[in-house]
This record gives sequence, structure tokens and C-alpha cells, in this order.
Amino acid sequence: MSEYEVFAIKYAHHARTARENFLGGDPHDGPMPMDYFVWLVRGEGRVVVVDTGFNAAIAAKRGRRVTLPVEEGLRRMGVEAGTVRDVVITHLHYDHVGNFDLFPQATFHLQDLEMQYATGRCMGVEAMRHAYEVEDVVGMVRRVYAGRVRFHSGEGEVAPGLTLHHVGGHTMGLQVVRVATRRGWVVLASDASHYYANMEQGRPFPIVYNVGDMVEGWRRARALATSEGHVIPGHDPLVLERYASPSKDLEGTVARLD
Repeated sequence: MSEYEVFAIKYAHHARTARENFLGGDPHDGPMPMDYFVWLVRGEGRVVVVDTGFNAAIAAKRGRRVTLPVEEGLRRMGVEAGTVRDVVITHLHYDHVGNFDLFPQATFHLQDLEMQYATGRCMGVEAMRHAYEVEDVVGMVRRVYAGRVRFHSGEGEVAPGLTLHHVGGHTMGLQVVRVATRRGWVVLASDASHYYANMEQGRPFPIVYNVGDMVEGWRRARALATSEGHVIPGHDPLVLERYASPSKDLEGTVARLD
């Protein structure tokens, strides 16, 4: 069985409160900030990037703060974005597919249902399209026409020991990434659970296409992972506390998950 190294690389931050992070709010409202990550998977002669973040222009538009540009975060891990051959896009929200242009050599791995959702009737409703940037979606369509998107339907494989699994919920086509590592199966849940608290306390995040699918997605992620502790949420600052950095100079920016 192939085994990979897996890293969470923080690229941005947003100050927010708990009521913004749970469907129905939070009666004990207080600060509950959000970190933004891309993930690096490497091993067996492969380098795979999971999601591509957003840039400074989108950060300014949406009131977020870039703490380390994605390309620089990857560079600090010894990876040049322009050489990456495989990029997994968990879903097409602005904070997961922006910066796709940094990866001119890549094939992008995407679920059929996510492209259907991002270009279909639901985008006629502001509440559904708010987390999408039209230029990101159009840019990905252009890459379809250039033969640079590999679509998956349900389950798919990027490489042995590196598989994709549709869960939906947050968006119609959200997928999680299952990775074989030295400590077992790690699942990069992305926005199947923004925070540990969403899945651990059974409290859905409020940006959601289908609540039932979101709840089922937590169960699916747990089933794919070696243990619940092997499921990595998409935006929780606790990831950088629970996992060690690969080196002293990367503390607070990179966590090694394998």
C-alpha cells in the first residue's frame, strides 16, 4: 500500500463569531475565527495539491486576510505550483478554487455534480451562489474545454492510496479526500465539516445545500478514516494546535497530518 505525507498549509484568516458557524446560531456566542487551508499530499514520486485558496484581490473583496500567499506556502514546502500535475478541487467555492491559474500544468479533479451545481439553476439564487466567484467557475469551464479537468462520479482515484469520495451537503458536489499514511487512513474533510465542533457536536454549518447530506457526510468521513481523530476539518484553527509543524520556522503555518 502506498503511503503519503500530508500537510495543512494555512494561507488566510477571518475573525468571526460562533453564531456564524452553526445553523441556528449559538446561544453562547463568542469569538470563533476561521483559518483557510490548502493541503499538500506527497509521496510515491507524486505531488498532489488539494484546493487552491484565494488571492489578495478576493480577500479584499470578501473581508478576509491573506496570511501567506498559497504559492509561497507551497514553496516553503519545496513545491513550485507551476510544476504540480494533479490538483483536487473539493468544491468550487471561492476559497477552494481561486488561484487555479497558479497551476498551468495541472489536471483538476472535480465531481460531476459540483460542476452541475455551479453552472445550474441554483446559481440563480443569491443565497446559493454567494460563496462562488463567477470568474472561478468560468475559469474551470475553460479548463474543461482545454482537456484539463478530470471528472469523477461518486468515488474516484487520483493514485493508489489517494481516493476521492462524494459527500455533498455543503454543496451538491463536495468531495472528501482519503489518503493512506503511515498512521492510517487520513480523510481531508474540507467543508464536509468546517470545524471539529460541527461534526463532533452534530451542529451543521449554515452554508449548506442539503442538511441531511451534510450530516450523512460526517458519518461517511468517519467511516473512511482510521478513526474520528483521522478526520481533518476544513477551516478549524485547532488543526494547527493538534498537529505538529514539520519544522520550527513553519509553526503556525503548516501542520503535518500523517
